[in-house]
Amino acid sequence: MRKYGDRLVLASVFYVLRSGCQWRMLPRDLMPWDAAHRWFTKWRRDGTWDRVHDELRRRVRIEAGRDPEPSAAVIDAQSIKTSEGGEARGFDAGKRTTGRKRHVIVDTTGLLLVVAVTSASVQDRAGGRAVLARLAVGFHTISLVWADGGYTNSVDSTLLSWARDALDIVVEIVKRTDDVKGFKALPRRWVVERSLGWLVRNRRPARDYERLSATSEAMIKVAMIRLILARLAGQPSRWSHESHRKTARAKTVEDPIAA
Repeated sequence: MRKYGDRLVLASVFYVLRSGCQWRMLPRDLMPWDAAHRWFTKWRRDGTWDRVHDELRRRVRIEAGRDPEPSAAVIDAQSIKTSEGGEARGFDAGKRTTGRKRHVIVDTTGLLLVVAVTSASVQDRAGGRAVLARLAVGFHTISLVWADGGYTNSVDSTLLSWARDALDIVVEIVKRTDDVKGFKALPRRWVVERSLGWLVRNRRPARDYERLSATSEAMIKVAMIRLILARLAGQPSRWSHESHRKTARAKTVEDPIAA
């Protein structure tokens, strides 16, 4: 008989995800850190995190009135700093970041489909080939993927023809106009950028602390699992904003005066 149930395992892993603490710093009212890490690693290796994530994504799509399997997707990459050591660590000259790069593909609602973690020195086009190949294997229904201009240029546009010929997937580039200054939400691209923003609201993925890229990929899926569970439970995540903090501070000051 197992000593620790699945609910306690999830609570412990979610605590590490949200707080960003070391495994050894798990509170004592949760399970021992070595047991929590052991179950996290076991579920990564046997594909449990993948199966849970994929099934939850299908359920939330069905609840939203969509087909369980998507027909279109959006691709992007995010460079993130890492702690010292670990595999697949490099320098992204464009973002001036030393660490890793997350290549992700999401559906049109922002839910994760595929993720690949590489060295930050890997170009978007090379990482794009890796995640598109995974996408083609796992999602036969997808025929269209939107991407930004980083996946093709005047020097190298082979990604588009390769995806069309080898994977039967059309990669459509959504370009930014030259006359726009500052931030602008671009059609389709904002969906995946929002998804990347969801990830870094958890402190563990806000910086890549994992020594293995496979562990980084698993932690990203755990973050999406937590998000989807909140949606299915009808409890959307709420984040602290400056206006809310000011209101709370004002109320704290006014209460003694009113009393």
